[in-house]
Amino acid sequence: MELGLLTAILEEYSFKEAIDIASDMGFGCVEVACWPAGGAERRYAGVSHIDVERVAEDESYRRNILDYAKSKGVRISALAYYPNTMDADLEKRTANISHLKKVIKASALLGVNLTNTFIGRDQNKNLEENLKLFDEIWPDIMSYAEENGVRIGIENCPMLFGPDQWPGGQNLMSTPVIWRELFRRLPGRNFGLNFDPSHFVWQGMDYIRPIYEFKDRLFHIHFKDIKLRKDKLAECGTMAYPLDYMTPKIPGLGDVRWDEFVSALTDVGYDGPACIEVEDKAFEGSREKVLQSIAQSKKYMEQYV
Repeated sequence: MELGLLTAILEEYSFKEAIDIASDMGFGCVEVACWPAGGAERRYAGVSHIDVERVAEDESYRRNILDYAKSKGVRISALAYYPNTMDADLEKRTANISHLKKVIKASALLGVNLTNTFIGRDQNKNLEENLKLFDEIWPDIMSYAEENGVRIGIENCPMLFGPDQWPGGQNLMSTPVIWRELFRRLPGRNFGLNFDPSHFVWQGMDYIRPIYEFKDRLFHIHFKDIKLRKDKLAECGTMAYPLDYMTPKIPGLGDVRWDEFVSALTDVGYDGPACIEVEDKAFEGSREKVLQSIAQSKKYMEQYV
């Protein structure tokens, strides 16, 4: 297993600076944020450490990216872009799909050959309607990925936190029940998971058993934690906005049993990238706090990886 870092937390740094930080801290790999330029619609998005359009047009830019990472002993594990490709707004949907394909192409050109993303979801449609929408949108995306020799790792975050994503959330691929159905509809081996156990904690789900069932679909892992506030949950219940009763934390400061999680990964022989993802508000406000959050997360996870 290769311990790495998702670069989205390093928004204020350039690609080379992000690689320097990863190298200096001893990470083996980075999952590189590749949003389009122009700002974010939500927290921890909108970060662009690699310009994927330039990757396609400028061979020297591609070479500089690869040479710099290699010189620092850091591998690029995946290119990251997590949009809503099934947005109800057709203009946004089209733009999101278009950029996702550019990320896929860049992943191929850089020899990374893995893109991590979301399925997306029309939050105002029911499950059955969203499955039909998946059938309309995702076969073309996966065909494009397969043509370019790129695997697609879908993160299991429901993208349901507050009123902006209510009621259905913005990512369909959030539970093993739905995983089975989507893998049935798109059985190609380039279609898999970027599994983050924290999202199962606040939903009251088992994050260990799916590792065994879906071991062949595990392309990438996220190490992020969640603190379930049982006192808040007792007052507002599971029908409240999830952020009313849970808080994202760095690994070791939440409720994920990392010993059991990593143990299960070793049971199934997982030896791919596992990247720390920082979304902990307690470590915001300065560059020093951000760097502390990364270093502390790495120190904790090195017990197991």
